[in-house]
Amino acid sequence: MRTIQIVDTTLRDGLQAPGVCISRRAKIEIANRLDKIGLPELEVGTPAMGKTACDDIRAIDRLGLSARISVWCRARRDDLAAAAECGVEGVHISFPVSDILLNAFNKDRIWLKRTMAELLPDACRRFDRVTVGAQDATRTTLDKLMDFAATVAGFRVDRLRIADTVGICRPLQIEQTIDAIRCYVPDLPLEFHAHNDLGMATANAVTAAEAGAEALSVTVNGIGERSGNAPLEETVMALAGVDTLTCTILTDTLASLCERVAKMTGRPIPEAKPITGAAAFRHQSPIHLAGLRRSPLAYQPFLPQTVGWTGKQFFNASSGNAPPRNKHPVAA
Repeated sequence: MRTIQIVDTTLRDGLQAPGVCISRRAKIEIANRLDKIGLPELEVGTPAMGKTACDDIRAIDRLGLSARISVWCRARRDDLAAAAECGVEGVHISFPVSDILLNAFNKDRIWLKRTMAELLPDACRRFDRVTVGAQDATRTTLDKLMDFAATVAGFRVDRLRIADTVGICRPLQIEQTIDAIRCYVPDLPLEFHAHNDLGMATANAVTAAEAGAEALSVTVNGIGERSGNAPLEETVMALAGVDTLTCTILTDTLASLCERVAKMTGRPIPEAKPITGAAAFRHQSPIHLAGLRRSPLAYQPFLPQTVGWTGKQFFNASSGNAPPRNKHPVAA
């Protein structure tokens, strides 16, 4: 069985969601909660955003969490310098790789290779862990993406992140892309970063893992820009159904974690949200209710308690005995 590394970027990509702004105290609480459920790596901010962001990053780094702490940087020397001043163990350097993004920033592939050659050796000297991002990888031709991956493999980096930056990919495309890169550069560990613009972030993330990606980038509640990212809670529970894969995440407080983050960010959890929505384990059909009375798994993929729901294992929406929000374990 292969262990998938879950990289949580709630405190970086998640907090880029429009209108979301939380305090340092809230960031510290989220970091502690994520660490307690077994997240191996937390991406906690972007140093280039300024002094407040750097102070927040330092505060999280000083917590002494078990999780590795990393930050996100553009492909710029001043970004790396700011990250180094934060004292964190890891840095992620994102390079635009699609023609669309390169043209948008007045760059070309000559700039791309030159900048990689200038920045990556320096980053590897400054940080214990360096990961490289292929930003907008899914709008890049496969040959150009594989050429980028081969260049990355020539440096002492820990992982290459394949980013579906605008969330346009489908699971079959992700499978083919991950498989092709793994075959081309077999010794380079891969991470997949999904966005949810077409509603396929979770499916794409799990497919990437099944295709051979070693790590997945997620956020609590899928919070993030536009339609968000692959949700931590959905990705973890979907991985639990894959016989050949596992991860280190403890699931029995996922519901309370998600509710707490929803409250902090002002982004309520939709009632029908998978895993943690109030209706996720609510039933009305008499056939379903009859089956559930005989077996709690008759019409449910797993027991509600698996993710931290308390009370009855199934609920009849028409009779009004679904749990109100303040009966959710979050309130405890």
